[in-house]
Amino acid sequence: MSEAKAAKTILAVDTSTDMLACAVGHMDEQGVEVLATGDHLCRRHANEELVDTCANVLERAGLARGDVDAVLAGRGPGSFTGVRIGIATAKGLACGLECPLYGTSTLDAVAWTAWSAGVRGLVGVVADAMRREVYPGLYQVGEAGPVRLFEVESVVKTPAAVEAWAQRTDHDQIWLTGDGLKKYRAQFEAAGFSRFVDEGAWHPTGEGLLRAAAASGVAFGKSDAAVDSGDPALVLPVYTRLSDAEENEAKRLGLAEPATVATTGCDDALADRHLQLRPMNVNDPVAVAALEAEVFAPSNHTPWSERLFSDDLAEPGHIWWVAHDEGTIVGYAGAVVAGSEVQISNVAVVESRRREGIAARLLARVTYDGQMLGAATSVLEVEADNSAAQALYAKLGYVECGRRPNYYGQGHDALIMQAELPLVTPSRHDTPDPHASLRPWPIVAEKRGDDVASAIAAAAPLVLAIESSCDETAMAIIDGLGAIVSSVVATSIDFHARFGGVVPEIASRKHVEALVGVYEETMAQAGAHFGTGTLVPADLAAVGVTQGPGLVGALVVGIAFAKGLAGAADLPLIGVDHLEGHLFANLFETPDLRPPFVASLVSGGHTMLVHVRDWGSYEVLGETIDDAVGEAFDKVAKALGLGYPGGPVISRLAEKGNRKAIHFPRAMMHSGDYSFSLSGLKTSVITYINNESRAGRPINLPDLAASFEAAVIDVQVAKAAEAVERTGVSDFCVGGGVAANPQLREAYKRKFGRMGVRVTVPPLTACTDNAAMIALVAKRKYDLGEFATLRMDADPNMSL
Repeated sequence: MSEAKAAKTILAVDTSTDMLACAVGHMDEQGVEVLATGDHLCRRHANEELVDTCANVLERAGLARGDVDAVLAGRGPGSFTGVRIGIATAKGLACGLECPLYGTSTLDAVAWTAWSAGVRGLVGVVADAMRREVYPGLYQVGEAGPVRLFEVESVVKTPAAVEAWAQRTDHDQIWLTGDGLKKYRAQFEAAGFSRFVDEGAWHPTGEGLLRAAAASGVAFGKSDAAVDSGDPALVLPVYTRLSDAEENEAKRLGLAEPATVATTGCDDALADRHLQLRPMNVNDPVAVAALEAEVFAPSNHTPWSERLFSDDLAEPGHIWWVAHDEGTIVGYAGAVVAGSEVQISNVAVVESRRREGIAARLLARVTYDGQMLGAATSVLEVEADNSAAQALYAKLGYVECGRRPNYYGQGHDALIMQAELPLVTPSRHDTPDPHASLRPWPIVAEKRGDDVASAIAAAAPLVLAIESSCDETAMAIIDGLGAIVSSVVATSIDFHARFGGVVPEIASRKHVEALVGVYEETMAQAGAHFGTGTLVPADLAAVGVTQGPGLVGALVVGIAFAKGLAGAADLPLIGVDHLEGHLFANLFETPDLRPPFVASLVSGGHTMLVHVRDWGSYEVLGETIDDAVGEAFDKVAKALGLGYPGGPVISRLAEKGNRKAIHFPRAMMHSGDYSFSLSGLKTSVITYINNESRAGRPINLPDLAASFEAAVIDVQVAKAAEAVERTGVSDFCVGGGVAANPQLREAYKRKFGRMGVRVTVPPLTACTDNAAMIALVAKRKYDLGEFATLRMDADPNMSL
């Protein structure tokens, strides 16, 4: 192996299959020298074993963490959860080691594994995609290695993959490999395939990953793609398809008439954003065509008709999004996915709403969908005389790559512009869209003066906390005195709003995309707090992360990143109970709060009364036996067509209504225990809605909202009062997203004020999921020395 100056030490990982692939090697432009491997089968245990495996591989290679020049991750395709574990861990490793992160195709790695096994000729990789589907990849494998015979990864039904290859005249020469053969080998054999690579070489290996990356030259600047820059924020999984919810939505949008025409799916209550984006549906072409005619009237562009929009919307692989404000469409954009390219069909914004960034957001959304379907670049045409549009596209990363004379009529040329994905959108870390890092990666901290160094030392220990239990990606840093020095929350709520609730698959996906950006912003905020550009991993004392309860797919992403970061930076790891975080959030409002006290935890996933005997010592007095309070609010709002989330909009309506207008049941109010039931109340409200609709009577929404909310609040307050009386405490606290409900907060204060009990409700910003509350718990556990091992995994049913 050449000892050339350009040689790099690369740590490679992949968990997209049942094989945990891991290796470390030297890589230069001439090839790869594998130093140590840790490949082993570990079905569904990758999140437990990956970081320890990396440490063991480095140790056996005689290397320290600091010897690693870059991290390499298999991007799939494969198991969605498995791919995310590997990439989230790799992102944590890259952030902790402050080194580049590169990605490579898992299919390529499998092909290189076949090459290492001595296979030459045509090789067909058949990777398991579940749902009776496979990820197929055909390669020509010579002495120099595999060469792709396909453009972009795809997913197909197994019979279709078998048929496509069987139709080749040389199909009898194809060597088959890949873990999909465990299920589907018989189907290939029945079609005449007889050459199979030894089963021991069906999975990706660490060596295969290294060789695939070396062949692409990704680590040596041979690729111009933004995703090959080494920026960990841009290394994303190869999915080949959208989530089930998005695919079902596409089918729904093709119906003659959607179930509820008037509902946009995104309410104004959504994070106080007035302007909303959503996919175009079959009811939109009339308005979109009218807007198109208005926008392009003075130009040489021939406007699309209503029929054209309708026809294009129904085509597979065609993506259309609209921007609307209070139901009025103010902009739209469309594209079609063609292999590895997203071709922009059209984009327009009404003149009165220009210069608000609407076109950029629309383009980011349609190209994002294309990127999730495997596209790497985007191309569009723009009139050569339209300098304003060209300037916008240039800001997004588009560059001129050609010209089409007279495309818009005689004398009116079209410029062809192309951009690497993701687009260069404005740096925003309150949303989890993938975008490049805040500054060139790896980040180099500015030189610090003695005053900054002293300030950081005086604030020690600094603990980073990570929260990813649902649809918010959040991080915060707490100092040794318990002060929060930085806190960042990126919400993916607008991605879920159109489905009427959180879609676990989308939540997990968005966490992977947001992690690095949120980490950078959190470290930068803390750096500014101490008078410097950013903190670095060496400034931290520990990493805390939500272990549960929550959505398992969302939890594992945060935990994988946390473990990668902690393992790479040699920091202790702390697992935190999300519900305990909500209890500790009350300290933001009442710093002198001390147990014992009773707390009500009310959110979209939990409704319970807790006797806090001491910090860390909790007795759950009672909880819901069916729906949580927040869940009931969301379901009632959905039944009324009010969008998601339901709590804020119902609360606003209730302020104008009569809480006694409609009598709804107060379930279990006098049950003699502290259990709750919301399912019956929810059913009663929906029955009322249906009865009124059948009778042709208009529903007074404020009265209904106020009556429903009153039924919820009456039970919550009554049970809480009983618990306070029984335990004899003098403090009562609230936690969870529903704690932001103003009527509930006031009801608690009125009731307990008469009882002489102090009531604490967290600040509104601390009611919803955030990492600052996780940091409070992590700090306490750090002081007590309560650390977790790097084998810690998610516990979605974690209990107080």
